Amino acid sequence: MSSFPDMEIFARVVGAGSMSAAGREMGLSPAVVSKRLRRLEDRLGTRLLQRTTRQLTLTEAGQGYYERVVAILASVEEAEAFVSRRSAVARGTLRVSAPTSFGRMHIAPHLSKFLAVNPELACNLDLSDALVDIVGEGYDLAIRIAELEDSSLVARRLAPVHRVLCAAPAYLEKAGAPLSIADLQDNHVCVSTTQQEVWRLAGPQGIELVRTGGPIRTNSSEVVREALLSGAGVALRSTWDIGPELRAGQLSIVLPQYRASKNVGLFAVYPSRRFLPAKVRVFIDFLATLYGLSPYWDEGLDNWLEAGATVDDPAD
Repeated sequence: MSSFPDMEIFARVVGAGSMSAAGREMGLSPAVVSKRLRRLEDRLGTRLLQRTTRQLTLTEAGQGYYERVVAILASVEEAEAFVSRRSAVARGTLRVSAPTSFGRMHIAPHLSKFLAVNPELACNLDLSDALVDIVGEGYDLAIRIAELEDSSLVARRLAPVHRVLCAAPAYLEKAGAPLSIADLQDNHVCVSTTQQEVWRLAGPQGIELVRTGGPIRTNSSEVVREALLSGAGVALRSTWDIGPELRAGQLSIVLPQYRASKNVGLFAVYPSRRFLPAKVRVFIDFLATLYGLSPYWDEGLDNWLEAGATVDDPAD
């Protein structure tokens, strides 16, 4: 275990993104950090980091080594906490990545409550719709809304995600409610982001695809949301995003028999490790309890679907 301090330096460098930043955290000069990294690479007989004047990036060997090193460091932290009877206390800084809109609406408002019961913990919440590299960018965990594929990461499902077709009353008064998927695609304005130009919907006949298109093109989900509310067309939105507007009658569900895949969920994703640091565990448990199998934003969902069915009935 003589290389253990060098392993810790390596993990700090990856997490901080630079040798100088890691050195400041550990009270070491960049020259000392660089020397210790070289010593570790020499001992392993492989390069762990690619160094340029602007950034450090993990090699393939470095990526695998880092995942195992953080598991070792987490295990040591847990062991020390157990011996000192501090295993239940979360300490330090928690780095979390989350989607922009969801983080703003459903994480940020609850952080004060979370930190009040974990006073020795700080939270660094980064909001981005990009798919971040959790390990490479030094995050403790990421919140993702997706159908997750197999990976080297561990995922815990926090809540279901329902995505429905909806439109504003102003649009429905002008264009009418779509009566079928074909009617929706041929005769209505479908507002979507450029990353989601094909909607994959599950309905009575199985999976159907809708190719969207219209006068508004954007890479921003929030632009789609505002265009939807202004009456620009039909959009496919998550109920966590439009719950208040559905309750207030600012939006109505159309074609309620169609929804996005039920496999889409809200997940906490974190590096694979046998022992989770207390700070990660308590945050995931907090969110799982906060949202649950019937999250608060879906309150009234059945009523919205019934109202949508009434609007979509051709007999009306």
